[in-house]
Amino acid sequence: MALLPELEESAAAIAALRRDIHAHPELCFEEVRTSDLVAARLEQWGVEVHRGLGRTGVVGTLRGRDGGASGRAIGLRADMDALPMQEFNTFVHASRHAGKMHACGHDGHTAMLLAAAQYLAAHRESFEGTVYVIFQPAEEGGGGAREMVKDGLFTRFPMQAVFGMHNWPGMRAGTMAVGAGPAMASSNEFRIVVRGKGGHAAMPHMVVDPVPVAAQLILALQTIVSRNVKPIEAGVVSVTMVHAGEATNVVPDSVELQGTVRTFTLEVLDLIEQRMRQLSESICQAHGAQCEFEFVRNYPPTINSAAEAEFARQVMREILGDEGVVPQEPSMGAEDFAFMLLEKPGAYCFIANGDGDHRAPGHGGGPCTLHNPSYDFNDALIPLGATFWVKLAQRWLAAT
Repeated sequence: MALLPELEESAAAIAALRRDIHAHPELCFEEVRTSDLVAARLEQWGVEVHRGLGRTGVVGTLRGRDGGASGRAIGLRADMDALPMQEFNTFVHASRHAGKMHACGHDGHTAMLLAAAQYLAAHRESFEGTVYVIFQPAEEGGGGAREMVKDGLFTRFPMQAVFGMHNWPGMRAGTMAVGAGPAMASSNEFRIVVRGKGGHAAMPHMVVDPVPVAAQLILALQTIVSRNVKPIEAGVVSVTMVHAGEATNVVPDSVELQGTVRTFTLEVLDLIEQRMRQLSESICQAHGAQCEFEFVRNYPPTINSAAEAEFARQVMREILGDEGVVPQEPSMGAEDFAFMLLEKPGAYCFIANGDGDHRAPGHGGGPCTLHNPSYDFNDALIPLGATFWVKLAQRWLAAT
């Protein structure tokens, strides 16, 4: 593993920063303390700092030996926000805020990019052009990437490509992955209300019972992927919430269904939304019920451009060798880095977080998976992730 020695030497100090961020988690668009910490460290290292994009976002500008005169520029992005969940861990750096936790490793993503920024700031002679380090708020449902783009991320900081990275539990530590095409799915949610006519449960002939209508609809929705989507395409339709009734002897007036839809392409998403609407309205009409149908598109699919994905893969090979770069399997999870990739070529990469053996005594005992109350980021990744960011920026700016 060809790590930069200076990054190995600074790893303990950066890990301490990471644990401080972990102990003080902040939810989407509330990352004031985290943004202050990031901005203060960047300024301490001589990095030009810009704040306020996407409300609490931070962008650092690092100009190389040419002062950025070449016009070549690359963006490196990390997310900063935590999740609204209770941490089960009891080690020293566990969350100090009830109901808030860094259970997805955004504290580690921030730390790895800070380590890279510190190195690049001290070695501006090692590259020409400009590196923008992007610390993004509100990935967990707030669409912080979209808000940063709206606030002029790519107009104020013109760059030719942008890259992101996420830790991935279950992958063998010391490996990385990236691939062209879909990396993460689109994230969408739906709400369907079946409205009938309530009444006494002992007199079903006098009501329009929405419960069996909703039951039929739930089963019908499961046929969309299996019978309407091409078998070589991917899609998920999951009904995750059913709300109906208040008493055992009362037929309710309505049943509310909610859930999620995931796809890797907008074409499949269009098809699923259309079929869901048709089935919902038709089944309700057939039973004399009324239908309210809402479909909200949150995050588009995260699609890596081929050239940038291959470039990132070559940098990974340089650091880890062929055996350290594993195939990337697209995930049905979602990521708002997709909004940045809609604007610029780039790639979303993965760095292995291991199986949880790194966790200190006092962890919650559960699996070290994303969005789990016993999760903790693996600090051993910091030198590797930072080395990747540094070499990616240096090689990309030299090659364009």
